[in-house]
Amino acid sequence: MNKNLITVLYNKKHRFDEVEILLSKKNIISNKKLFLRLSKEYNELLKIVKYFKQWLNINKNIYNTRKLANVIELKDLVTEELQLCNKNKLVIENKIINILSKEERISRYGCFLEIRAGTGGNEASLFASDLLHMYIQFSESKNWRTEIINTNYNHLGGYKEIIIKINDEYAYDYLMFESGGHRVQRVPVTESQGRIHTSTCTVAVIPVAQESKISINNNDLRIDSFRSSGAGGQHVNTTNSAIRITHIPTGLTVECQDERSQHKNKAKAMSVLIARLNNLKLKEKQKKEVLTRRTLLGSGDRSDRIRTYNFPQRRVTDHRINLTLYCLEDIFNGKLDLIIQPLVNFYFK
Repeated sequence: MNKNLITVLYNKKHRFDEVEILLSKKNIISNKKLFLRLSKEYNELLKIVKYFKQWLNINKNIYNTRKLANVIELKDLVTEELQLCNKNKLVIENKIINILSKEERISRYGCFLEIRAGTGGNEASLFASDLLHMYIQFSESKNWRTEIINTNYNHLGGYKEIIIKINDEYAYDYLMFESGGHRVQRVPVTESQGRIHTSTCTVAVIPVAQESKISINNNDLRIDSFRSSGAGGQHVNTTNSAIRITHIPTGLTVECQDERSQHKNKAKAMSVLIARLNNLKLKEKQKKEVLTRRTLLGSGDRSDRIRTYNFPQRRVTDHRINLTLYCLEDIFNGKLDLIIQPLVNFYFK
């Protein structure tokens, strides 16, 4: 385990010891509300502190056993003991990492998945459409329900931007690895000379926030209505049913135009805005903390290039873990577990 992680575990152990002492004090016991809060914290800390204590004991045993390595008569016994200790140590470390990752699961209410065309013009918009198909297929394989929140079409049939909501409590835990820059290398349909082009899209996966935890002042919102554009029929294109909500303090803007009802578009736009504000709040919190799961994963910013899809070689490469697979068609048809599972194994097991 790295130094940051060990520091966090020592801090948790120190807090555990503090809470244990507090719970024995009469003034705490008589304060039911405080006693319940501290009891809950104690039980949460106990889950990981017990494994950390085991890890410390194993390290101590390894240290003492290595002192006997120079004793010839005990060489075989020492080797066997060290192998067993290292095996047990790895098991404990896996349990600690899994507990930490579960602690940081910030969503049990699904997620929003936003895809935006980057460099590459029309080809980037078509690539965005392909990524959408990939995520829809993956969601269907998991029996997750998807809902289109907003679309901004390209005239060739792709998307300049599309936002979907995935309504499953485990969706964010699976798809959090998808946030970042995605790159495609292929011959575009618009290319007459058969040259390979490189285009990009950005993907952002944002957990759905509980509205009760996010307070928004109506005076901080500017709500505009306008006529929808793109596909949707005569009614959608000739009424002011589309909604744009701007959160003035942060400058965040959300549009929704896929519903015929202005009320429904407003509700959808508000749900996206709340999720983005919650995500912004979480990022600010993470800057102040020593360890979060994103410390283990990397920054996860949209500008990071995380993956390349190379069509001529049928190759998909995830640059974070140097994983290369030659099954591009399977992945674009929704078999994302081929990439997601190795990522989970690398970071949390």
